[in-house]
Amino acid sequence: MRAVNVAEHFGKNLARHRQASGFTQEELAVRASVHRTQVGLLESGQRQPRLETLIKLAGALSVDSCALLEGIAWVPPATDTGHFELEHD
Repeated sequence: MRAVNVAEHFGKNLARHRQASGFTQEELAVRASVHRTQVGLLESGQRQPRLETLIKLAGALSVDSCALLEGIAWVPPATDTGHFELEHD
């Protein structure tokens, strides 16, 4: 496992599921009731979603919310501080 930028990995998951569903960013935004630029910022890893937005996006894509978080894991600290890691590459 390796350290990961959570927003970036979430964005890749979101883009992958959106493309698999055949939606444009604009179509997904309409279905999720969010602004199209927000979808773009999320997919590019420039923003992290609020919980409400995560649920809306998952619903609009007809996937479980966990699908958008796939591969992101929190590793609790042994003695110092915890960190996020990818479960699979």
